[in-house]
This record gives sequence, C-alpha cells and structure tokens, in this order.
Amino acid sequence: MDLQLQIRPFRFALIQPLRTAAGVLRDRSGWLLRLESRGGRIGWGEVSPLDQALLPRCRRELETLPSPLTRETLEPLLPRLSGAIGFGLGGALAELDGLVGDRARRGWLMAPQGAELLPAGGLMLPHLDRLLEQRGRRRALTLKWKVAAEADGLERRWLEQLMERLPSTARLRLDANGGWDRTTALAWMRSLVGDARFAWLEQPLPPDDRDGLESLAEQGPVALDESLMRDPRLRETWPGWQVRRPAVDGDPRLLLRDLQEGMPQRMVSTAFETGIGRRWLHHLAALQMQGPTPAAPGLAPGWCPAGPLFCDDPQVVWEAAT
Repeated sequence: MDLQLQIRPFRFALIQPLRTAAGVLRDRSGWLLRLESRGGRIGWGEVSPLDQALLPRCRRELETLPSPLTRETLEPLLPRLSGAIGFGLGGALAELDGLVGDRARRGWLMAPQGAELLPAGGLMLPHLDRLLEQRGRRRALTLKWKVAAEADGLERRWLEQLMERLPSTARLRLDANGGWDRTTALAWMRSLVGDARFAWLEQPLPPDDRDGLESLAEQGPVALDESLMRDPRLRETWPGWQVRRPAVDGDPRLLLRDLQEGMPQRMVSTAFETGIGRRWLHHLAALQMQGPTPAAPGLAPGWCPAGPLFCDDPQVVWEAAT
C-alpha cells in the first residue's frame, strides 16, 4: 500500500514555564503528520520530543524515511525510530486502519477528570489554596507536585504545610523527575507511606538507578517515568505503577492494545500535545479509567494555551500550523 506523507512544523509556548529537577520547559515544537492511503483514507500524527535535544534526530528520521513510502517498508522501521516519531507514524497508521477515530466502533473517547499539576517551588501553596477553594474540600482530588527543584529542607517544610491543608478525599503524587539521591528519597517515602492520601513517588531516583528504585519500592509505592523511556524493556518487567506518556512512548498501538486488554497499573500523562496528539492522550486515559486500576490521568489543565492548534478537529490543527 503506497502512502503519501505530508509534514508541517509547529511551535507554541506554555502559558507558564514548567520547572522540574530536569530543567525548565517553556515551549513545545515539532511536526504534524498527514498520512494518506491510496484509497483516500487519512491518518494524523504528531512528533514532538520532550527533550528538545532530540529534535535534530527526529528531523533526520523524518527526512530519511523511504520513498516511495509503503506500509511494508514503514512497519519494520517503527521500533527502531525515536519514541516521538513512533508515536506520530504509529498513531497515523492506527487511524488509517480504523483502530481509533471516526472509523472505530467507539470513536475517540472523552478524557476523564485528570490530576491537577502543582508548580514547583514557592508557587505550590498559593496554587493549592486556589484549587481547594475552587474544587471544595469534600470532592475527590488528585494532585501532582513537582519536587526536587528546590533545597530539600525547604521542600520538606512545604510538604508539611501541604499535608496540613490536604483533605482526606485527596490523593497526592510527588514527581522528583529523577532528582533525588537514595537517602533523600527514602526519607520522603518514610514520611508519607501509610498516609491514605499518598499515592506514589514518581521517578524519585535517576533513571539508571535500577537497584535503588527496586529497593525503594520495597518501602512504598514507586511509579516509573523517565526510566521507562531510557529502557523500554522495563515496561514488561516493572511490577508497580508506570507513568506512560503516549506522545514520546513510541507506537501507541502497543499501549492501546494493553489498555484494551485490561493491563493494570498504567497511568497516562501528557507531554503537552497539540489537538492531534491530545486525542490519543484522552482516548487512552479513558480506556485506563475503565480498567482494573483506574487512576486520574496527568492532563495538566491550564498549562497549554487555547486556540485552533488545540482543536479536536485535526484539519483545523493542520491549518493552524501553517
């Protein structure tokens, strides 16, 4: 089957910079993909690595795709391409095949209620107070706080104030983005484990510290994020929670299949997508919530701007990128 691929660049700034232990994320850029079959069916994709240093690799991979492009040449390539490219091309193929989208039996599923992303540093407590005022203290609420971005002693004091404010109906995830050492991570785990409001520590240690992560997981709940991108084989072996970012995870058909089959302990999180990639995020998040271990997805509401680039209609998104 011959395929016609069109590519358009895009770029947008976040409403506010996202500061983590790994650095500051201010904007997103990449490419939108339009893949058309000989029969006129269209699949849409998005390519945007979280690590901007990977943009040159993604550009090279797009520029060196086989020509003419066929299903037979493309499918074997996907596992060898970068995760962001695998997402874009694999997602477009899935839409062409009717696995998702307008030709699928259930169409695109709507996103469930997501977790609220708390900013790092001193902005966290005022942001939390506003959320509690808006949402009420009796309603279920999942919060994710970016830690390991300030001095540990300061963040521990903020944690005490956070826990004093946090209602019994809330759930708290702490994301260190690999920024702690083993001693610090263990101290945080011991201070939180046993509290019914505590969900997990997300990537508390550097991605390569497999022994440290396994040891810490014996003390309490640990969810992996960056480790899964560094070594995708962990997706098959890690016994705890996995934070999966479809937009940089590779071919999304694999995660789609897992969630359709009821794979537990998979939580879906954003990489700050355009409307094309967001359709996948929302669809997979809805599937996860219908599975055996429902967990609020990481949709980061309020961090991406509004506008046609974030529309649900891929044609509108495509035209907005020109």
